[in-house]
Amino acid sequence: MNKQEIELLSTEIEMLMNERTGLLKVAGAAAVLISRADASKLQKNAVQAAEMLSELLNELPQDTLQDALESVHAQ
Repeated sequence: MNKQEIELLSTEIEMLMNERTGLLKVAGAAAVLISRADASKLQKNAVQAAEMLSELLNELPQDTLQDALESVHAQ
């Protein structure tokens, strides 16, 4: 690999890591929201959306979910 290709890959990796950081924050905030939501006080369509979000969060690997919670300083 030449120097230009290495720099391009390095830039791409940095961009992907920044995207991951942002996505972890979104997932962490969503997990906190779901954990604090009271389904009895939500409208029916909001409950359905919360259930879908909860299912998607539960599909995440445990370390990813832990990283997401740590990114928003939640445990």
